Amino acid sequence: MANQSTLRPAHSYLLRQYLRLLRSAPKYARVLTAAVFCVVLGGFYEKRRRARKRAEERAGLSLVRRNSEVRLTDGSRVIYVPYKTKTAKVVLRPTKPTTFDAHRRLFLEPPGGRNFRRAGVPGGEGPPLNTKPGLNLAFLHQLLSLLSIMIPRLTSKECFLLLLHAIFLVSRTYLSLVVARLDGEIVRDLVAGNGKRFSWGIVKWLGVGGPAVYCNAMIKYLQAKISIAFRTRLTRYIHDLYLNDSLGYYKVHNLDGGLVGGNVDQFIASDLPIFCDNAASLYSSLGKPFLDFVVFNYQLYRSLGPLSFAGIMVNYAGSAWFLRRLSPPFGKLAASQGRREGEFRGLHSRLIANAEEIAFYGGADMERGFLDRGFKELKQLMEGIYGMKIRYNMLEDFVLKYSWSALGYIAASLPVFLPAWGGLGGLSELQNTSSGMGGRETDRMKSFITNKRLMLSLADAGGRLMYSFKDLSELAGHTSRVYALVSNLHRVHSHAYFSSRPELFSLADIQGTLHQGYFGIRLEGVPIVAPGLWPRGGEEIVEDVHMRVLSGDHMLISGPNGAGKSSIARVIAGLWPVYRGLVSRPRKTSNAGLKGEPVTSDMGGVMFLPQKPYLAQGTLRDQVIYPHTEADMREVGMTDYDLMVVLDTVRLAYLPAREGGWDTKKEWKDVLSGGEKQRISLARIIYHSPAFAVLDEPTSAVSSDVEGLLYSVCKKRGITLVTLSTRASLKKYHTLQLSLDGNGGWVVERIGGEVERGEVERELEELRSRVLQVQGKRERLEAVKVELGKVWVQGGEELDSDAGDEVVVGGEDEMGESYAEVKEGESYADAVKDVDLADSYADIVDEAALEAVVSSLTTSTMSESFADDAASKMMGESYGDVAEDANTGATTTEEAKVKEGESYTDAVKTK
Repeated sequence: MANQSTLRPAHSYLLRQYLRLLRSAPKYARVLTAAVFCVVLGGFYEKRRRARKRAEERAGLSLVRRNSEVRLTDGSRVIYVPYKTKTAKVVLRPTKPTTFDAHRRLFLEPPGGRNFRRAGVPGGEGPPLNTKPGLNLAFLHQLLSLLSIMIPRLTSKECFLLLLHAIFLVSRTYLSLVVARLDGEIVRDLVAGNGKRFSWGIVKWLGVGGPAVYCNAMIKYLQAKISIAFRTRLTRYIHDLYLNDSLGYYKVHNLDGGLVGGNVDQFIASDLPIFCDNAASLYSSLGKPFLDFVVFNYQLYRSLGPLSFAGIMVNYAGSAWFLRRLSPPFGKLAASQGRREGEFRGLHSRLIANAEEIAFYGGADMERGFLDRGFKELKQLMEGIYGMKIRYNMLEDFVLKYSWSALGYIAASLPVFLPAWGGLGGLSELQNTSSGMGGRETDRMKSFITNKRLMLSLADAGGRLMYSFKDLSELAGHTSRVYALVSNLHRVHSHAYFSSRPELFSLADIQGTLHQGYFGIRLEGVPIVAPGLWPRGGEEIVEDVHMRVLSGDHMLISGPNGAGKSSIARVIAGLWPVYRGLVSRPRKTSNAGLKGEPVTSDMGGVMFLPQKPYLAQGTLRDQVIYPHTEADMREVGMTDYDLMVVLDTVRLAYLPAREGGWDTKKEWKDVLSGGEKQRISLARIIYHSPAFAVLDEPTSAVSSDVEGLLYSVCKKRGITLVTLSTRASLKKYHTLQLSLDGNGGWVVERIGGEVERGEVERELEELRSRVLQVQGKRERLEAVKVELGKVWVQGGEELDSDAGDEVVVGGEDEMGESYAEVKEGESYADAVKDVDLADSYADIVDEAALEAVVSSLTTSTMSESFADDAASKMMGESYGDVAEDANTGATTTEEAKVKEGESYTDAVKTK
């Protein structure tokens, strides 16, 4: 067996025999063998690629049914997008924090910026506020900084597209040279009458046309691909910088205020695409013309000689200087137009966002005035820009088209009139002096047509170079706006606010600490300050606040409007800076997936419920689990059945059936009512089950029974509530109260404690003292009724009650009442209107109701204040309303209406 194995040829021996066979084989056999080998390898590779693609499509289709997103361990997301019968795989990789740190120097320390690297200051103040958009050093720095984002590395997709674009540009230039030479040959053969060569020239012309058309189409296609790639890089970079844990999407508008001429949406949706299109076209509008300029100049130098070349160079330099001096500031004008467009768009966005309020006020005329004024300013600016462009375009066209064409004809004539200075054309002219007139004319025709084609191409390249100065100026304006956006986002993200003399409570005067990871909510010496836009300082609303909320300590924060209740929530959430002191709160947000288990303090988690309910775009399921996605919900083990239990808790179990299921997509802010929106927000609290929940007016649009049910459910699940409200009826659901007086003062007290007991006792003593006066008022009322039942005359005799003539009663009894004059046709009740009694009847009746109130107060628990007891026993009515309702029967029994011709005594008897 061993001897037999040694007889087998080795692999190296077979390879050597194969190579020897290839060397001895003819050339066509070697080429055919190499082609077959490549085809076989390509077939194996294509088979594996298609198998892998089919596997990805099957995985994608299975995910699309439930969830089209997969999260990887490095934070990347894989999204399968369905398209017809296939799925496209898209991988979204987040920007690394180290990338932001590396780019921060480029955007926060620009050359020429104000206070750039000043002594004693850790860094610059952001974008160069004192630099105007234009072709200067600042524009170069801004463009290179943005290019570091758009082309992150040499092995990126964008770099490959640029390289491929450059190859097609060079190929197009070479084809232009071929076309110019071929054009001259065809004209020469046509003039000479050589049909065979002329026909062959036409065939070659058609053969060159195919590659030329393909190159032109690919140049435009690759330019569009480069623009999309640039926009994708910048948009994802800005989104990662804008939407992160630093809350840049809130702070860039409410704290920074550095963006001028529109909001972030204007910059991202309008200025960014224009910048990417101009940057992608700049590569072809500068790269190819420059390459054409160099190549065609070299060819013309050889054909026309040094004199023509020097004239052409002088013409280009003079034209560039002349047009540069007379060119309007297109960069500044483009930036101004973008700013005006953003302001006008902001007016429309403001109108759409507040359409209902404006409709209630009927403010259409005033809003139309704002829009007309904004459009008028935009129209005037655009008309001025177009006027400048018309004048400049007229001058530019005359210089580039007509003056350059005239100079081209002069340069093309030099080999004919000055052969010694005509280069190769002049040399050919001198060599052909002995030939016939026909041959010289055909050669001249060929040289002229070739040089003309080259000069036309050169003029086109030079014209595009001149036009590119205007494009560069417009690009500078859009570059400055995009650079300003990224710079402001970097400043907000890194909190790079520095000043040698900061204002009090400005963004450079933040000395507090926000600690995340505490099992509770704690404020120690924290002033509540409404921040001002940088670099202005803020306004202190509440003085140094000290409060601590641990697990189970439900707190009610109350106070008048504008006292700072919502401001405290903004400071705890991190929306507003902590200028002084310490704020501690849990780190996490959600504890979803507990399946009804109570939340403990060590789980952490805090969730904030804003006063205005927010409904996101998406399905009904997304409204309940927000800010979770469906993938997050599946990951924690929650199902649609669990969501139905949550909706049933907040009395919204009918929503899925009414709206068409969990996967229904609608404009939910228009579909749901106010109460349903608030209950959806409370359903999110129950779904996420945080250890602490900060609620801002959470039940203002729901009934009292649903309100009590929701609070009891949250407490059963172990959620500690911090409620911001002006409703005193919510005190019974809390154990602590932080009261704000609206003047910067505050006090924290335990509900049902000694302080509140003392307040209730004082209220009861005051009411008891008033009740003691009720008996005297009743006696007074009886005496007045007796006296009013008598009618007196001047003689002191009583008059029959049937008297119908005019009677004047006078005199004064021992009680001090004045007399009443009863005229004919007038009732006694009208006559006694002007009688000045010591106490009015309404006062006596109001005092009669105090006994019932005091009795209810004395039987109420001391843990509730008078306001809570009154609210629960009188259904939210005021004390005056209760008193009037309580004595309605007494009032009707004591009043007596005197009809015409009837005495008051008869009226009382009848009553």
